[in-house]
Amino acid sequence: MTVRRLRRQGGEPWYDDAAGRLVRPYTISNGRTRPTAHFDLLTMVMATGRRPVSCQGPEHVQVLGLCGGPVSVAEIAAHIRLPAVVTKVLLADLVDCGAITARAPAAVSAGPASRTDRALLEAVLNGLRKRL
Repeated sequence: MTVRRLRRQGGEPWYDDAAGRLVRPYTISNGRTRPTAHFDLLTMVMATGRRPVSCQGPEHVQVLGLCGGPVSVAEIAAHIRLPAVVTKVLLADLVDCGAITARAPAAVSAGPASRTDRALLEAVLNGLRKRL
């Protein structure tokens, strides 16, 4: 027999032990599938300290609570257990409200400074061999 919990502790979305989330992700993002800003899974977001006026859904509040320090889009999606595209829509709403800032991941250069240091890799390999 399946037990339905209308609300989990902490006000999380409706959940059914057998069926999973009862409120589908597209309803959380109001049917939107494209964020208004570009986010990579490694994009770092952080709260600005401003309280949004228009973005006050429970998921927005939950996401904002996770942004106390720099956190990646992938981490937020994992914490709130929503698909990355829905998480990106929520984050874009919060950026538009001025509640969070986003910083794209740093690009890796293909120049000589980014070449792999063979001595460093050998030292790491030797260290791992000693531990195993």
